[in-house]
This record gives sequence, C-alpha cells and structure tokens, in this order.
Amino acid sequence: MTGAECLLRTLLKNGVNICFMNPGTSEMQFVAALDRVSGMRPVLGLFEGVCSGAADGYARMTRKPAATLLHLGPGLGNALANFHNARKARSPVVNIVGDHATAHQKFDAPLSADVPAFARTISDSVRVVGSSAEMGALATQTVEAAMGPPGQIATLIVPADFSWSEAGEEGDWAWPLKRARASDRDIEEAALLLRKLGPEAGVLMGGQTMVDAGLTAAERITKGSGARLFYDRNTSRAALGGGRFEPQRVAYFPEKAEAQFHGLQHVVLIEAKAPVSFFAYPGRKSTLLPDDCAVTVLAGVDGDGLYALEVLADHFPAPEPSGGPRDRTHSIYGREVLTTESLGRAIAFHLPEDAIVSDEMVSSSEAVVPLLGCGRRLDFLPVTGGSIGQGLPLALGAAVACPDRKVVALEADGSGMYTLQALWTMARENLNVTVVIFSNRRYRILDVEMRRTGAGDLGPLANDMLEVGRPDLNWVKLAEGAGVEATRATTPREFVDQFTSALQASGPRLVEAVL
Repeated sequence: MTGAECLLRTLLKNGVNICFMNPGTSEMQFVAALDRVSGMRPVLGLFEGVCSGAADGYARMTRKPAATLLHLGPGLGNALANFHNARKARSPVVNIVGDHATAHQKFDAPLSADVPAFARTISDSVRVVGSSAEMGALATQTVEAAMGPPGQIATLIVPADFSWSEAGEEGDWAWPLKRARASDRDIEEAALLLRKLGPEAGVLMGGQTMVDAGLTAAERITKGSGARLFYDRNTSRAALGGGRFEPQRVAYFPEKAEAQFHGLQHVVLIEAKAPVSFFAYPGRKSTLLPDDCAVTVLAGVDGDGLYALEVLADHFPAPEPSGGPRDRTHSIYGREVLTTESLGRAIAFHLPEDAIVSDEMVSSSEAVVPLLGCGRRLDFLPVTGGSIGQGLPLALGAAVACPDRKVVALEADGSGMYTLQALWTMARENLNVTVVIFSNRRYRILDVEMRRTGAGDLGPLANDMLEVGRPDLNWVKLAEGAGVEATRATTPREFVDQFTSALQASGPRLVEAVL
C-alpha cells in the first residue's frame, strides 16, 4: 500500500468521502489512487479558492469535514481567502497539501515555498508527514483535529515521495474531543440574571445554536424572562422562515448595532464572542456593547451552546404557540423597475420550502435578509470572515452536501467575479443551484465606507476604482461560457418569470438581475 492509498483509506474510514481538489504534480499519486481505493468522490475546482469555499459550504450543512487537495504553497495561497472564511465559520476541513519530494526540497525549485508558513495563517493545526510509515497515524490526527470543537481547519502537508513510497498500516479511528457543557449552577445563575434584569439583559447566540431546537429554546427564554435575544451576524448557518422564532441579527454598521444593544446591563454569550465593529472608524469605539454592560460566557465558541440554551429554557414556562408564519411577502408583478427591495421580496416569496441560501449580496444584504425570514423555511449561510469570493463556492459545497434541496446563491456582481470558476464545477457536477446576480455594476458598499472612514468625497479617479463597468460585465455570457444556462432580467416581471423557471429546473441556472 502506497502512502497515497493509506491516506485515502484512513480518510474514508473516518467518514471523509468528499474531496474538493485542484491537484498538481506533487499530488498525482493521490489522484491515481482514487481508482484503486473506492469510495472517495473527487470534485474538481478550476481555482483553489473554489475548493476551500466549497469545503466550507459542505461542512456548514453536514457538520462534518470534506477534504481539500491543493498543490504546494502557491496552490494553498490561492485558497487562503476562503479558508479564512471557513475558519471564522468554525467549519471542519481536512486540508491536504502536497509538497516537493524531500530530496528535492533543498534545491529551491521554482515552486518551492514554506508550505507550513502558508498553512499556519488559516489552520488551527498543521502536520507535516515525515515518513510514509506515519501517514496513517497523521491522517487520523488531522481528521481528529478538524472534527474537534468548534470545528477547525486541519492541514496535512505530504511530500511527494511519501505518497509514492510503501506505507505502514492505515490510520485508526478518529476520536475528537467533545464540546464542554456549562454546569447546572452556571445555567441556573444565568436564568436568575435574565429573570431579574428582563429587557436590560440580552442573550447573544452563535455557532451551532441557530437551528430549530435552539430557536425553540430561545423563544421560551425571551418570552419567559423578557430578555432580548440576538444572533451573531457571522454565524455560519441560521434557520429562518416558516414561522420560526427569529432573534435580532446584529447589524453590520456600528450605529445600528449600538442601538440594538442600548440599555443592556448584562449579556450572556452562547457560542458567541462579545460583538465588535467590522472596521475601525474615526472617532468611534470598536466594541458594540454599552461600556457598562457586563458579560457572562455560558458556552464558549467550542462549548455545547445548544445544550446550554435548552437547559436554560427549562427554567422558564413554555410559551403559547406562535401561530404560524409571519405575513408572506408579496409578488412584485406590476412594478416598473427592479430595486433591491423588490428583488428581495420576489426572492422571499418564491423560494421553495427548505431552500439553502448562500448570501454574498454585500450592500444589498441588509435590505434583503430581513425579508427572507417572512417566507418559507430555509437555511441561511451568511458571509462569516468578510473575505470576498465566498458566495458561489459556498453554494457549490452546500449543493454537494444536500443534493435533494434547492440551493440559491444571492451574489453581488463584483464579488461574484472573485470565484467565477465555481459555475463551471456546478455545471460539471449538475448541481441543484440557482444563482441570482445583483448587478449594480459597482462596489456599492465602498461608497458607504468611503464616507464612513472620513476619506472625503469621491473624485473622478476614486470613483473609477469603485465602478464595475466600462465594460459592463455580461453575466449571461460568462455563465454560458462555464456551461450554465443564464438569462438577464431588467423588469420585475422578467425577474419573477426567470427566477421561478430556474427554481423548477434541474441543474444550475443563473439569473442576472440588473438594478
């Protein structure tokens, strides 16, 4: 058994059976072994950032790791931005990176690089194979690390000669650490605190808590205590719609977030950190809670937040049934022009039950996301680390994870260009994804940030750096070039017709909505 075969067998033994890959020469032994060791589904990405983003989307929907296979330091470098997002999402990923054969490394060949240094920037653990005999053991340790709470990027660096050499036994079963649970005493004290302070107390949820069981517990807590419930805007996955209880999502801009938290004396954190502003702004503090607000960590980011929420909820009476979904949004037939709001209403109205929504709308997100909760049940996958180019690969990975569910990627035109190659993989794998491009032909969010940072008014050169035009992007041709059927909508009626048609189709479709 070669080292590559040993690695594959160990991954499969531990349930890692999807690999998003962009291999090179140093990984050819792994690629060849795919035909000798059955069970691994390889998914080719034409850019490494598609692979890392897809692994993130897969992990968010399954709570288990996929593997990525990347080529040397430069290949890993291309994947770093979406690994950053995956790390902020606390997604488990087994990241395999090839390196030059050990005897070749001293010659400083053109592709030579400090691969561990690249890996440490986004990895919670890094292991380098030192001999083919230890391949199995290190592979098990890597899976174990990835699956350890709260979910980690675990990187295994494999020199090429240890892939082709004879290996030892395949690795053992992985036994990751379990999440820590809050004590009964701590939960009881938190319940007393919430009951005492009522609306002057808050609970901030994050991590894996925004699921049905967590939302049911959260509703019971707020109705029983009067405390205010919030969820971290960078939570990796949130169950919305269908009449579910919806905590307040922490606002993007600090003024709105500070208004949300105004008057709080104490906040209980459950798989969340104390909130901070995305950026620093002149004359503003970075923290968002009131200066005199105390904080209690009931479950850390690696803790069992769902357990803490459910036991905490048991200290309060069960609420009356909420009475079903909120008012559904209405169709937008008859309107003359497409706007962000009308587009959001149409999407929320027509999304099918149990859709998965990947959000990279950027400037449009604040207007559209609140509307999504008015519609049918869905899982919402937001931007987590703020690195652009997440939306399309995230949708790709989610579609691989959940082939029986419709995935809808809500994507800004500028950010979509960062990982356009994901469309090709969607077509190749015939994935059930509908992409909506919010085409305003501008980095609109930077208009706002330019003013907020005190950089002054836009001059002609500065304005030119925010415009995604001249020439205008043609998303229909871009998509068709990647093998995805596409249409362009310029009116509400066109959008509704095209969007609903895309939702009913099998395989990937793209609708460019011109705003």
